[in-house]
Amino acid sequence: MLRQRHGNPNHLSAEDEVLQDEKSADAFSEEDINEAIRQSLADHAAERCAIATDKRDIDRALAASIAGLLTINATGGEKPPAESTENPSEAEPVVAPGETQRMNLFQAINNSLDIALTSDPTAVIFGEDVAFGGVFRCTVGLQEKHGKSRVFNTPLCEQGIAGFGIGAATAGANAIAEIQFADYILPAFDQICNEAAKYRYRSGGIYDCGSLTIRAPCSAVGHGAVYHSQSPEAYFSHCPGLKIVVPRGPIKAKGLLLSCIRDKNPCLFFEPKILYRSAVEQVPVKDYTLPLSKADVLVEGDDITLVGWGTQLHVLREVCQLAKDQLNVSCELIDLVTILPWDKETIAQSVKKTGRLLIAHEAPLTSGFGAEIAASIQNECFLNLEAPIERVTGFDTPFPHIFEPFYLPDKWRCFEAVKRLVNY
Repeated sequence: MLRQRHGNPNHLSAEDEVLQDEKSADAFSEEDINEAIRQSLADHAAERCAIATDKRDIDRALAASIAGLLTINATGGEKPPAESTENPSEAEPVVAPGETQRMNLFQAINNSLDIALTSDPTAVIFGEDVAFGGVFRCTVGLQEKHGKSRVFNTPLCEQGIAGFGIGAATAGANAIAEIQFADYILPAFDQICNEAAKYRYRSGGIYDCGSLTIRAPCSAVGHGAVYHSQSPEAYFSHCPGLKIVVPRGPIKAKGLLLSCIRDKNPCLFFEPKILYRSAVEQVPVKDYTLPLSKADVLVEGDDITLVGWGTQLHVLREVCQLAKDQLNVSCELIDLVTILPWDKETIAQSVKKTGRLLIAHEAPLTSGFGAEIAASIQNECFLNLEAPIERVTGFDTPFPHIFEPFYLPDKWRCFEAVKRLVNY
């Protein structure tokens, strides 16, 4: 089923637009969709991009568009070739001192993208509806400030967005792509896993598309139902060559996104959409980066280790307090931060101290990334464990609508798992 385009940002609020009944997409004829594609290509590739009338024309148009785009950006200075650095972002956090500003998550991401475009003349942002700000407003104002050649819409084609980004990064641009919802990233799976992740390896280090970052809103939002609520991080964690990051709040989001953009490996940056407006912090205004592949110990404790990422960290904070107040149990809370490559050492050290581990995530239980953590920690800390490792996750079903509260690993389900660990 084709999704409805959100052409008029003033007609509805962002949330109303993106979460409206998907059946309304049936009102769009094939002719309407083709016309939208033709118009998008005409607007953003100008005379270099022929109007598309079939698949072959679209491919030729995208190729012509990227050639023109890189010609435009080359005048601003060519980006040096990417090095085959394995972990360039694994450094101590560099947080700029000085002025801070109250920002929610989407504002912090917008600020991060603005800094990336300002500091790197080869940086470009593209995706569905990003020109007017995107459905969650993460790119609002960027086209007006940086120009149509650097912030522009694409056709509704996730495979094309990923392929375009790979080509742009390979040719020297710092490509920042947006997939409108992480649920719809799967058409791009082949491009991301078979092309982007393997490009340096299969060329023997001659070529790479390391300067590619793909952003995507993910996870539950309260009423997103089956196509606007999923957490697909585990699908990509099986693919060497990628980095996968999930922020928990505005300060982390800004620093981690800038680290991803500057990292010389293709990165997937999943943004928990429910936090876009609900997570608010005093964020440093200046440029700063935060280390990838380094977990954060948010709450120190002695009895149980709790591990999560993204939205789940806020749930687990409440669980820590419940355990302290009702059970007199001291929980150590860890934000994994980076799904791939993940920080096994920090979690292992914690479990060797506490002897118990609970992992919570919204994705389904079977083959969720919690399974990888559990297997690795069981192997590393077997003699230290006082109880079987607990996983509290979504269920092995499609993501429900009216039953979402029962599907999510809320604080009560997690608290019951804490009780099981304590009483084992």
